[in-house]
Amino acid sequence: MLSARSIFQEIVDSDEAFQLFCSIAASGEAQGGWENGRIAALVPDGMRDLAPKITRHGADEDKHGRLFNALLRKRELDPVPVPPETDYTALLEKRGIGLAHDKLRRDEPLTEEDVVVYLSHSRVTEQRAADQMDMLVKYFGDHPELGRAIKMICQDEDNHLAYCHEELLRLAAQGHGRTIHRVLRQSALAEIKVYRDVSLAVMGHMGRLLRWPKAKSAALSTGIHAMYAYERIGGWHRMVSLTMPERRGALDGPATAAPAF
Repeated sequence: MLSARSIFQEIVDSDEAFQLFCSIAASGEAQGGWENGRIAALVPDGMRDLAPKITRHGADEDKHGRLFNALLRKRELDPVPVPPETDYTALLEKRGIGLAHDKLRRDEPLTEEDVVVYLSHSRVTEQRAADQMDMLVKYFGDHPELGRAIKMICQDEDNHLAYCHEELLRLAAQGHGRTIHRVLRQSALAEIKVYRDVSLAVMGHMGRLLRWPKAKSAALSTGIHAMYAYERIGGWHRMVSLTMPERRGALDGPATAAPAF
């Protein structure tokens, strides 16, 4: 029977598939770390209070990249190049979602609207990350090889999501509500398409590495398209709602250190 748990177990059990999975994950986290670092450096003067939290966000994502690379080293595996069709962050940027890298490379202060766009985009992508990590912890939280790393990443993603909710609600109260609503909707509708395309690409690569029969690959493809249809009809709304989190100040203070492997 096909399930998320059985598919991921196959990936974990194969060095080649696990190597690709961790390489894709590490690359995405490293990109996120760089983006947050640049945003923190370019925050406008009127929003400098956000800079330490954005820095913490980036430090957490850098840490996640190191954790995925550490999992590779533990198996004596090296990172492999990330196929462009599986690069979630780059594909979102191509769709105009988030802040463009050429803007972040310039040493020019961002505007308040840029920061609102960044936080709105993050609220959407962090929802996806938190959902995925919750699933991995549910199935593999006690795994001797993966458990510690995925639990730490899951906790960080929950903190990132809480931070986005809290800061966006604060900015909405300051008059940015219309921009937040517009960017959240645009980001969510673009993200579900990119996630579908990346999921199909990743499963295509995994199918070749794991030598899945055509029927199995077709069934997984059908499932991915069905999930997209659900999200397109209305499932995307979970990615744009804003509620004050139980934990306030989730990104106050320094990032926690990654455990040694």
